[in-house]
Amino acid sequence: MSFRAQLSFLLCTLLAVSALASDLKIVRVFTGWREAAAFKRISEYFDGKENTGGELVLRTHSDERAGCYFLLRVANLGAATTTKLQLQIITPAFAKPIVYTFPVELKSCDTVINLGLTGADWPDKKANPVAWKIDLLGADGKSLASNASYLWEKPAGN
Repeated sequence: MSFRAQLSFLLCTLLAVSALASDLKIVRVFTGWREAAAFKRISEYFDGKENTGGELVLRTHSDERAGCYFLLRVANLGAATTTKLQLQIITPAFAKPIVYTFPVELKSCDTVINLGLTGADWPDKKANPVAWKIDLLGADGKSLASNASYLWEKPAGN
């Protein structure tokens, strides 16, 4: 095998290993209250079915649309996978984190997820989360990717 072929093989192997280590990434998270009407599209008036526009919509109460939402963009460099999305949130009413877990099917590319705390889980549209953390969990329960608000943990050195 020539030096160039060996170098090429080594480079491809290194790239494959680094891709395995970071296949999933939570690119960004936006939070905010969304009214139920924000999810209604014209097609729903004809067939009665919610049209998500290719986005994944997860709600704590599937029959309620209004609530506090976390809009995530997840990048998946690997194959399509099933994982769990875990949201830990500290609310104005509770100082201890409340944990919500959802099964998630991630495509082999970017996935946009609307994660909503709806119904009794977030009745006050004027309230904002105090702090939050989102993890994508593997089958073993270990975090594969994570994102958290600034207030989730004490800054290093303090």
